Amino acid sequence: MSGSGLVDRHIAFLEALRGAGLAVSLAEDLDAVAALSALPWDRREDVRTAYAATLVKKQAQRPTFDAVFDVYYPRMVGEGAAAAAERSDAAHGEATGVRDNAEALQAFREELLEALAADDQERLLGLAAEMVGRFGAMPGRGPGLSSWSAYTALQRVSPAELTSQLVAGLLADGRTEEEAERTAGRRIGRFTGQVEADARRRIAEEKGAEHVANVALRPSIDRLDFTAARRADVEEMRRQIYPLARRLATRLTQEHHARRRGPLDFRRTVRASMSTGGVPLTTHHRPKRPHRTELVVLCDVSGSVASFAQFTLLLVFALRDQFQKVRAFTFIDHVHEVTHHFRPGADVADVMADLAASTSHAALWGRTNYGRAFTKFTEEHADALGPKSSLLVLGDARSNYSDLHVDALREMAHGIRNAWWLNPESRRHWDTGDSAAGTYGEVVPMVECRNLTQLGDFVHDIL
Repeated sequence: MSGSGLVDRHIAFLEALRGAGLAVSLAEDLDAVAALSALPWDRREDVRTAYAATLVKKQAQRPTFDAVFDVYYPRMVGEGAAAAAERSDAAHGEATGVRDNAEALQAFREELLEALAADDQERLLGLAAEMVGRFGAMPGRGPGLSSWSAYTALQRVSPAELTSQLVAGLLADGRTEEEAERTAGRRIGRFTGQVEADARRRIAEEKGAEHVANVALRPSIDRLDFTAARRADVEEMRRQIYPLARRLATRLTQEHHARRRGPLDFRRTVRASMSTGGVPLTTHHRPKRPHRTELVVLCDVSGSVASFAQFTLLLVFALRDQFQKVRAFTFIDHVHEVTHHFRPGADVADVMADLAASTSHAALWGRTNYGRAFTKFTEEHADALGPKSSLLVLGDARSNYSDLHVDALREMAHGIRNAWWLNPESRRHWDTGDSAAGTYGEVVPMVECRNLTQLGDFVHDIL
């Protein structure tokens, strides 16, 4: 690749990172160039490390960074050196195996199991590329073109079906059952990611890295929509909640200290200035009267918004020292208090499991009904709200075309300090179908909150 080609690739890479949600400034761009100028470009992992050190600010952004890097700076081209050697052997008359039949598939699965058991990463990378080439090839959209599907390859080979065999091997090595299952799941999950990465690499060769960056790459975990999160994403988000809470708490403490002085006390300032001939060299301020909010959280835990509600609850309770008091309620069509699940020092996984189990108490008929939930709240839990209270409603405002009972929500919002509504749907979807976002938004200000970044910003602003 020529010098101008390297510059163009560098610029395109940085633009793709920005498009994926990483804030890459001009200063960081120049830092990356300076770091790379001191390194040999023939060692790919050194290049990756230099870019990561200068461009990645949060650990949560690292998986996205790696995925974009692998597209713009692929480990190999085409089938790689192994396939070239295979073609050379065939040209010299040496026999090569059939690419895909029952016998070839079984042989490949045995080799994959052996590599997973040894956790041989170099070998697994090669097997991931071979797996896509052999079992994930699909006809392209034009003559002579091919396409690749990680989904097709994974369905054909089914590496997850090797889990029990892998666990058995780990148990034989002296691992506990829990440790063996966790290790096996982690290794197979990592291999699945390698297969997906190789499919992206191949598609990028045909359609261009920009196409893959725009279409196939998921945003960083802190910018991934709650409603689009897969199981692995949910696990990663769960790990991010308490670090996010710690960062927020640190910022809030610093800002509160910076604002700790109250308004100017004119009388004291003037009296103190008498000793300097009336020049107010030292100003005096009235003591600031700190007040903390009593927060009441009401969460829709139905369907795809359940994860969003749980993450918001976890973040609020991780920051509970910033509030005078916190009470939490969940609902689908019936209201259920869950405050007791958030015990000081409780394990995050246990809290999430308790919240998931409590979902059954939040439903009588099983269909989301905001109007009924608001009515039940005013009937059974009106004492939770008072002049010092702030109300936070979490949900997508989709009520299955039922009676909205706006009057009940208006009663809840009346006479309290503040009220907000966080909606995990994109604003462009509000008031479509059975969404009552506009109607409820006239009573309680509605805020789009689709990911961890927006959630953190909102919680910071209200505190």
